[in-house]
Amino acid sequence: MAKHLLSEKTYKRLEAEVFDLEHTRLPEVADKIGRARELGDLSENGDYHAAKDEYGLLNDRRVRVQGILENAAIAPAPSADEVTVLSTVKVLFDGDDPSDAETFLIGHIEEDGAGHEIMSPASPIGSALLGHKKGDKVSITLENGAKVAVTVIDISV
Repeated sequence: MAKHLLSEKTYKRLEAEVFDLEHTRLPEVADKIGRARELGDLSENGDYHAAKDEYGLLNDRRVRVQGILENAAIAPAPSADEVTVLSTVKVLFDGDDPSDAETFLIGHIEEDGAGHEIMSPASPIGSALLGHKKGDKVSITLENGAKVAVTVIDISV
């Protein structure tokens, strides 16, 4: 089973990012490193060290995104009837004023939350909300053992 469920849009964006990193950005930075080496003493060559740092950061991102894609699948289309991966859900924590209701996209951190905070479906709150419907009150035990309750106010796709 896939570890990461992504929207098709996000999956394709990540594939394009890896392609860009491998075929454009990393080769450009490798050229920068080569040009900086030609300037002489590497121990005091700021351009060389900056380019190496940039290369490392870009390569780390490439490896991270490739790891996500290797363990990813396209999530089924969300439903407005119940909370699923890729649902946008509005919840109200018990004791909060209705004007304090919070809206989350249930999905992977790489998703575009369209202005909403992202809630991982593997998190205590995200996993507890999965399968619930509008109006359901959900009791949740957080990682620190605290218990909270939320009411599902709305679900959208």
